[in-house]
Amino acid sequence: MAKRSAGLLIYRRGGGDIQVLLVHPGGPFWAKKDDGAWSIPKGLVDDDEDELAAARRETSEEIGITMDGPFTRLGDYKQPGGKTVIAWSVEADIEIDAAAIKSNTFTMEWPPRSGSMKEFPEVDRAGWFSLAEAEVKILQGQRPMLSDLVERLDRTTK
Repeated sequence: MAKRSAGLLIYRRGGGDIQVLLVHPGGPFWAKKDDGAWSIPKGLVDDDEDELAAARRETSEEIGITMDGPFTRLGDYKQPGGKTVIAWSVEADIEIDAAAIKSNTFTMEWPPRSGSMKEFPEVDRAGWFSLAEAEVKILQGQRPMLSDLVERLDRTTK
């Protein structure tokens, strides 16, 4: 079975604009990557776990904030690597201090073939981006989430 991740596309409105909250993955592979590297807070869905519960858990683990709804399911997004990301949108004007992100960590051998294990944060930064900025920053496989959010918001404001 293909892996499934679940996440939240957190957005806020201000001055007629929409901004979305994106996170930058930690670890040495992503350290020097910026455009096309950011993501919504998300992670793997455990066996028999409710997908929205997984999205909320992962967001809490990655940015240290527990999100309350209402949540709107945006859709299922097949990623280039084969994984499917199930995404919900939620409106929240939360303050994010990129330096104070409290992310969980992972351990990997670094440098490669060194035998040395190092711990890295899953997320090393987070920030608010306009939709135009987010189109550049977000992973290619997650870009459709942005247009789906705009479409959904357009329908609810008419």
